[in-house]
Amino acid sequence: MKTISVGELRQNPTRMLDEVEAGQVYILTRHNREVARIVPSVSSATLIPPKRTGRSHTSELPRVELPDGMSMDELLDEVSGEW
Repeated sequence: MKTISVGELRQNPTRMLDEVEAGQVYILTRHNREVARIVPSVSSATLIPPKRTGRSHTSELPRVELPDGMSMDELLDEVSGEW
């Protein structure tokens, strides 16, 4: 655990933030008194799987036939209230 004063933090916040991002915990002081602890956060981004790359595989989707005699516009009008 490292200690940093408000003045030091103001002069170079990037260095401290890089270390916090790497897992370091800091105690923030003002006039030699602890006022806060700066700890790494648990990012929700690590819980979300990475986005898939590459082409979509729409050709693998099953083909859906319209009901007999119905046009696409009629089908859309019918289901528009369900959205």
